[in-house]
Amino acid sequence: MYNQQAYALGSKRSTIREIFEYAKTRSAEIGAENVFDFSIGNPSVPAPKEVDECITRLLRETPSVALHGYTSAQGGQDVRAKIAENFSRRFGVPLTAEHLYMTCGAAASLTITLRALANDGDEFLVFTPYFPEYKVFVESVGAKFTAVACDKRTMLPDFQALERALNPQVKGIIVNSPNNPSGVVYGEKTLRALAELLRKKSAEYGKPIFWISDEPYRELIYDDYTAVGCPMGYYDDVIVCYSYSKSLSMPGERIGYIALSPSMKNVRELYASVCGAGRALGYVCAPALFQRVVAECDGLTAALDVYKRNRDLLYNALTEYGFTCVRPDGAFYLFMQSAETSATAFCNRAKLHELLFVPGDDFGCEGYVRIAYCVPTEKIERALPKFRALAKEYGLI
Repeated sequence: MYNQQAYALGSKRSTIREIFEYAKTRSAEIGAENVFDFSIGNPSVPAPKEVDECITRLLRETPSVALHGYTSAQGGQDVRAKIAENFSRRFGVPLTAEHLYMTCGAAASLTITLRALANDGDEFLVFTPYFPEYKVFVESVGAKFTAVACDKRTMLPDFQALERALNPQVKGIIVNSPNNPSGVVYGEKTLRALAELLRKKSAEYGKPIFWISDEPYRELIYDDYTAVGCPMGYYDDVIVCYSYSKSLSMPGERIGYIALSPSMKNVRELYASVCGAGRALGYVCAPALFQRVVAECDGLTAALDVYKRNRDLLYNALTEYGFTCVRPDGAFYLFMQSAETSATAFCNRAKLHELLFVPGDDFGCEGYVRIAYCVPTEKIERALPKFRALAKEYGLI
């Protein structure tokens, strides 16, 4: 009578969303100021002023019919040309409008890309820890999902484990840097090693292994990681899936793009497949107003200094309290080791202090929890005594 897989996905929210909904219920009971919700990656800083100014100007100066009408299925030609030109200037890759497909955010970018690539028997790899929806996206196109263990000391890829996992059925690997949930950034050494291994295995199997680079946090990098570069500079068969949700603090507007490396073989055919996948999924003509907005605001970033301040405040305090944390160099998440074997039990105990964060099990890393610090700084400051009390309960201080 109905699709059982769809029912299973729809009848139970993701763990992240369940905790987010619990936070709303709890806030109604005791007041939002008394609930310390670190469960979801919803930006807490406003969009750059240029975004609002651009929206206002477009509404004022552009005829309504033209502003809100359909664009081409793959996005406006002028929009794609502007973004491609900026991409080329920033990363030294000769991208054109014909390599870009505008999408309804990163989730659409990934699902379209996987649909465009997957055939019966294909397999896609991800590194742990990983965004839980990857599994949903991969399995929804009938492909096999395989998680490859990371180096638990650094949360960077374990290349020996990756080489063991690679086989002729692997169509691609989803790479997420800066990483959700750990905040770890894959530096140049890691990217070069990944490219070398993928080239070696692609040659061995006589077919490309696609590097699907999921980059919603690309602009959210701190300290000395600003020159990491673009995966297209390391490897030919790269597909970038990008979203403006985090960089421009507008996750509710659902706008992003797919970019295909101009160096890959048969790039025109793959682009046609992307267009076909978008058509089959109903993802044609991304929101017209926000296509124009991101074309003008591409490359801007919301207040990164706020996230960096939050990172430093939280990381320094938690490590001082005796918790073991992975130091994040990007995004706005902190991955902390659970103070007991079960991360779920640890999160439930933290709830007694009104501290809400997400067990690492769904991210493929048992024994850790994800803390989203994209919240007002004062919320972190008020939460620190709660964290300290939790650490005392576990005898850490």
